[in-house]
Formats: sequence, structure tokens, C-alpha cells
Amino acid sequence: MKRQALLAGLCGVLLGSAAGAEPITVAWRDKPPYHYLENGEPKGFLLARARTVFETAGLPARFISEPQKRIWANFQHGATNYCSISWYRLPEREAVAQYSQPFHEDLPHTILIAPGMVERVKAHATLASLLTDPTLTLGVIEGVSYGPLLDPMIKASKNKVMSRTVETTQMMRMLTVGRASYMFVDREDWEFFRQKEQSGKTLLRHDLPDMPPGVRRYIVCSRDVSPATMNKLNQAIAATGGMNNPGHSKPGK
Repeated sequence: MKRQALLAGLCGVLLGSAAGAEPITVAWRDKPPYHYLENGEPKGFLLARARTVFETAGLPARFISEPQKRIWANFQHGATNYCSISWYRLPEREAVAQYSQPFHEDLPHTILIAPGMVERVKAHATLASLLTDPTLTLGVIEGVSYGPLLDPMIKASKNKVMSRTVETTQMMRMLTVGRASYMFVDREDWEFFRQKEQSGKTLLRHDLPDMPPGVRRYIVCSRDVSPATMNKLNQAIAATGGMNNPGHSKPGK
């Protein structure tokens, strides 16, 4: 009887420990309409999906908003039990974090043209040509990746580059007052801005035939997150629709 009581007590301790497991901290950056705060309330279609993925995986999670630089500093400095959502896959990031299966696939980037710059920008029939024009100023958000194909093209550009540590919405506002000639933007970001802010009506969206294809986004986690946990996340991503989300799929799909 004593042995049975001891075993029962041990099982109770183990179960209690599992039930009280520390939730994973899941960080997200401000990027409307993907994930953002509105009147202090967290919103966004990918934030909602991330919550569903962690719930489906049976993983307790504490969602917090943090700036992009802090998120990646946390990974670099060895944060534990820590994940973040909606990131491109890049070698420098893979060096400090592990990646889930694809979580979402963006549409190709588009460009926004500042007031008074439409003719000069549209004089270029291709992206390759546009990036060779030294009289144009390209607005770039510092510390943000535009994808593994577009990043090196921007780096090699002959445009003047106005690089600022701001959010996408702020860069679009800067474009409305002519701080740059044009900028690259995610289509969802632009649609959200255009509907929310009157100044968006002064900008022109323009597509170019040689823009790189849309880039996949992933959930990334610190190195200490176990393979079993990553497997649960991957299974939950698949179970909740993979990377193609209703309302955000490619044209024609």
C-alpha cells in the first residue's frame, strides 16, 4: 500500500508539473494588418492564426508585442522558451533560431510612388531598370528584410536610399510628403493604410513585371524549444490550412 501511495504521489507531481508548464512567450511586431494594436487591443489576421496554431498544438502561449530589433536581439542573446511569428527565412536568422513549416505566403511586393514622382518612376518598364536610376530616392525600412531576392537587388541599387528605423505605416506617411520617390510594400500593408488614412490617396500603387515572387513566412523559436514542440507546431500549421490562408492566397488560386 505504501508503495502504491508513493507511486500515485509521484504521478501526481509529474502531472502537476506538466499542467503547470511555463507557457511559451510568442513575440509579434507591429505590422498592420498582419499583427497590430488598435485602441490597445491586439488584432491582425496572422496574429489570430498564430493563436489558433498554438491552441491546436496544445501549447500554452503568452503573446506579447515587441519591436523587431528586440525580438532578434532576444534570439541572438539566447532567449529560452521563446518564439516569434511571421518571419522570412534568411541565413543570418537561421543561425540563431529554428523555423517551423511555412505559416503564410505573401503576394509579390508592389511599389508605392510619391506624389509628383509618377512619371519619373513609370518611365522605367522593369524593376531592374528602376533600380539603376540615380535620380530617384528609394525609401527603405532599416532592419527589415524584403525577401532573399529583393534584398540584394536593393543593396546593389543605384538609387539614392533613404533608410529609416520606422514601421511600414510611418514610411508610407513619409512617402506622402515626398521624403522618397518610391518604396516597396506588402500589398496587405498598403490596402490597410489606404483604407485607414486619407493621405494614402496621394500615393499610387504600381506593379512591375519582374518583381520577385511572394515570400513565405514562418514561426521561429529559440534553440531550446524541443523537436517534439516544433513537430506539434508543424502539425497544427498543416491542420489549420498550411501556408495558404482564406482571403490571402495568390491571384487565380
